[in-house]
Amino acid sequence: MGVSAMFGWSTVSQVQEYWLDALQRAVLTLDVLRQRANIFEQQADKEVPNVLHFQWELIRDGRKLPRPVNYGLVRIVPPADRPTDATKAPFIVVDPRAGHGPGIGGMKNESEIGVALAEGHPCYFIGFSPRPMPGQTVEDVCRAEAAFIQDVAARHADAEGKPIVIGNCQAGWQIMIMAATNPDLCGPILLAGSPLSYWAGVRGKNPMRYSGGMLGGTWLTALAGDIGGGLFDGANLIANFENLNPANTLWKKPYNVYANVDTEAARFLEFETYWGSPVLLNAQEMQWIADNLFVGNKLSTGQIQLSDGTRVDLRNIRSPIIVFCSWGDNITPPQQALGWVLDMYDDVGEIIANGQTIVYTTHQSIGHLGIFVSGKVAMKETAEFVSCMEMIDLLPPGLYEAVITPVESTTLNANLIGGKYLFQLEMRTLDDLRAMGGNDAADEKRFATVARVSEITHGLYETTAAPIVQSVITAPIAESIRALHPNRVVFGMFSDRNPFMIPVKAMAEQVRASRQPVSKDNPLLEIEKTTSAWITGFWDGYRDMRDVMTETTFVTTYGWPVLQAAVGLGTDYQPRRAARDILREAVGQHIQAEVERRISTGTLEDAIVRALIYIRLPDGTVDERGFQVIKEIRTSRPDIASSPAQLKQAMRDQFLLVYRDQERAIEALPGLVGSDPLKRQATMDIVRRILAGGGGMSAESKRRLARVEALLGVGKKPRAEAAIVDA
Repeated sequence: MGVSAMFGWSTVSQVQEYWLDALQRAVLTLDVLRQRANIFEQQADKEVPNVLHFQWELIRDGRKLPRPVNYGLVRIVPPADRPTDATKAPFIVVDPRAGHGPGIGGMKNESEIGVALAEGHPCYFIGFSPRPMPGQTVEDVCRAEAAFIQDVAARHADAEGKPIVIGNCQAGWQIMIMAATNPDLCGPILLAGSPLSYWAGVRGKNPMRYSGGMLGGTWLTALAGDIGGGLFDGANLIANFENLNPANTLWKKPYNVYANVDTEAARFLEFETYWGSPVLLNAQEMQWIADNLFVGNKLSTGQIQLSDGTRVDLRNIRSPIIVFCSWGDNITPPQQALGWVLDMYDDVGEIIANGQTIVYTTHQSIGHLGIFVSGKVAMKETAEFVSCMEMIDLLPPGLYEAVITPVESTTLNANLIGGKYLFQLEMRTLDDLRAMGGNDAADEKRFATVARVSEITHGLYETTAAPIVQSVITAPIAESIRALHPNRVVFGMFSDRNPFMIPVKAMAEQVRASRQPVSKDNPLLEIEKTTSAWITGFWDGYRDMRDVMTETTFVTTYGWPVLQAAVGLGTDYQPRRAARDILREAVGQHIQAEVERRISTGTLEDAIVRALIYIRLPDGTVDERGFQVIKEIRTSRPDIASSPAQLKQAMRDQFLLVYRDQERAIEALPGLVGSDPLKRQATMDIVRRILAGGGGMSAESKRRLARVEALLGVGKKPRAEAAIVDA
């Protein structure tokens, strides 16, 4: 048997074809790396190397605030074909300062900013420059963000709603701290891939949460800050992200460029422009983050105190909180995005009594960056949240899951749906969050042991080694160390400043002029792809084995009773939870008492809202169709329409009344409407119309509708309308 027959090669020309293509792809890939390196150098020379796709103008420079920070507020200049509506609430996208440069929330047309602009909302962006201001702290940044949001609110005083804020990744917890200490400042807050409960996760997954324990605490963070001359290099954070998936970092990403160099170069360079622009943090900023969040997990348990003594309690936030997370996210899994709710509350009744509205949705597969980079996510989940934000802002307090489904030919009242998807909110309980998985008491004790060990090792470092390191490291030495970071070297080594790269550009131009791609059915190409799959499998296997060993070591070490006792955690240890806030509870009880005193009084709008809540409560769902009908009615009936803020308050007050005592609330309904038969009939017509727009109802909701009709003494509904309501 000949060699050709053995491998299925029909002619020698296929071998020549493959190797010519392979050589050409190698040259073109080298040229792509050259372009990436040149972009890296250009970005490093910019004062603010953002990757925003849209034009912008600076509104406020954080470096000029009383407590200066390297953040700034810019207005996104809307494209000529997408004018904004001054009556719509402005959107503010806050980018994460987690090692990379700014702009990811608007680096393409199909993005958070692009979607908001398409809906006619004025848009703003909070970004940052590469170097922090001297002495800048996390608290300073949160104060600056509050000042920026105040600026936007003042510029849009006539808008129907407060500024809507999107916090991506790390920016999410910053915005939550800001909102907890400025509860009346924001409209709805959308958290995209934002970790708030850092110990949370499930066994066999989420290995990143073990990092603090495996490194012996945060002393290495302090060491990195000292080596940086008081600055922490964001390239270290980027390296941590890359280490999570070595197959992608070491093989799949570069091979994908090589294998598809004719079509992949532009997308690769676009993303690498963002990925390859590491920024700096003050050492004290990074230390605060590591001690209080990553290892201390103090945010979700209400243990963070600001310099003025204010305790950061996420239960103080008055704005609706929307959490968007993904099961495919290995950096912020759903447990870390939503675990704070379980740390703060024992049941949904507490959420309702506190007047807090929490909405969440989980994507099945998208990765961490895809949550705020993917065009598909932007055009589905993000677009639906943006278009239905008014509805979310009106929601009564409680816990809801957003369910987004395609519009089918059988979808009822599809004309009331704004796009290709139906946005529906379904009431949930804390058991739904617990079903996602999480730590047991033993795991919580292990992480608490890590926090205690970290305090000890950090203290030892600060006492013994820190003075020596700080005395040796000068500013020039720190700059040299940063320049030699592997993540910078791997970018910069291919730039035109490297004399060995000088001929690459000319060679690439010659290749493009005579490009001869290999045919798709070439057997050598199949061997190449198979080999690539083997290499990927090897690195995936390494990752899986590493993660298992990491988890086993962590569980064994920090579950050792002797170590736990040595750091002061005895057998009576109880997992930490947010402490009760007696003052806030007293205020809440006073508000509820005031609401209850108004059970027999109110406007016609209050009566309509109360009836709707009572009827739909058993179904526990609300969707955009019913909300669209409400908007139409409010436009056509100005005699019953209050301001959006008043309608929102009515929704909350009437929900609390119905939730606390359904019988008293509904028995008082006729008194709100009055005795005029025509007025009662008109009220019932409005209720039926809204119910008809929202789709079908359960048997219990139909029974409640009949009861409301009987209470108001209104006859049976018209037949055409009945067919819709009974569907």
